[in-house]
Amino acid sequence: MPSQASLLGAAGEYYVLSQLLRRSYIAALAPQGVPNADIVITDLVGQRLCAIQVKTRRDIGTDKGWHMKPKHERLVSDWLFYCFVDLGSDFLDRTTTYVVPSNIVATALSESHRKWLDTPGMHGQPHKDSAVRRFLPDYSKVFGPEHPAYGPGWIEKYRESWHLLGSPTTAESEEEPLSEE
Repeated sequence: MPSQASLLGAAGEYYVLSQLLRRSYIAALAPQGVPNADIVITDLVGQRLCAIQVKTRRDIGTDKGWHMKPKHERLVSDWLFYCFVDLGSDFLDRTTTYVVPSNIVATALSESHRKWLDTPGMHGQPHKDSAVRRFLPDYSKVFGPEHPAYGPGWIEKYRESWHLLGSPTTAESEEEPLSEE
């Protein structure tokens, strides 16, 4: 029987796939086991190819973030994007997606983890390194509320920012529409 986490992940991937197709991207799920891509996309004439990693959450927990790993601090490419999907707390909530370039994700994870390691714990003890990283919509608990890059609302500029993936059409494809066969 599939776990709740694997079902949640699949729901996020199919949601992002449907959003891409609605926006006229050519998109498909990557084969099972591909390490750094859940979805691959291209434009109508095959000139631009991007990889997307999908991270999905429900509105549970206190930090409202997504689980990540140390490898995500190093995965940087002009053609790699993350889609952070927030399904909300129940079926009536509107699903929200944040489309974020990989360099932004890597920097946020790296800087926040380094800051967390450098900050003593509740009883003054040093934090021990771990394989857990969190991509957060608000890093105020890590950096303080006045941090210029990662304070409250910093992620909002990536909300539904599908345009960051590039145009799904090009001048050539607009001149010669694909025939329906």
